[in-house]
Amino acid sequence: MAEVVTRLAAAENTRVTREECAVISLDSVTREYAARCGVVRALDSATFSIVAGEWVAITGPSGSGKSTLVNLLGCLDRPTCGVLKIDGVDVAAMSAKELDRFRADKIGFIFQQFHLIPYLSALENVMLAQYFHSMTDEAEARAALEKVGLGDRMAHLPSELSGGEQQRVCIARALINNPPILLADEPTGNLDQANQKIVAELLQQLHAAGHTIVMVTHDPEMAALAPRKIALNHGKVFCAPVRGVVRLQ
Repeated sequence: MAEVVTRLAAAENTRVTREECAVISLDSVTREYAARCGVVRALDSATFSIVAGEWVAITGPSGSGKSTLVNLLGCLDRPTCGVLKIDGVDVAAMSAKELDRFRADKIGFIFQQFHLIPYLSALENVMLAQYFHSMTDEAEARAALEKVGLGDRMAHLPSELSGGEQQRVCIARALINNPPILLADEPTGNLDQANQKIVAELLQQLHAAGHTIVMVTHDPEMAALAPRKIALNHGKVFCAPVRGVVRLQ
């Protein structure tokens, strides 16, 4: 019995709240926009958190608030009210210049439309992300492309790559500066089935390696890969609980 009590006490001392281990935390976050008909509430009092190492799928129909939420999580927009913290920092407290730098440090973007520079090679597109962050390192950029299976396609322009290969360049670009969060907006939306499988496997590997992935998707098969889902409907958030996190009572 004494041993059991000791073990319970040790477990009690190691408990953490969701807030303390969250890499993303929203507390009553609302985003409103002015419109001709009045004020549109695109996101309504969202409260949830995502802990380091989670893979979370954000789902919902068109007009549910997914784009608004992605813009907020990507530090491309600010809440109308409520508190949004990324890696423990309240984004509303930062200037526009500070927010730009913070975004470059903390978030790696994987876009549905790729957003590659058409006249730069795959290698140069990855190195461009390094340039805007700090300084370029060609060896690191080559290693990032090799990691996503493009070791033999580094010199190719985006127009010379398939859709799946372009998306893998995007993933390498998102990873190159080691951000704590990967934000993937419909990462397989423009891909055929074969390339969807390749990208899905890459995301599974990244999750297994400990990366935090927030993925917006309409694809139920992609959403099913994520251990946790957050659903939106009419600006309201519905969450599955955080797994493996003990909450304080």
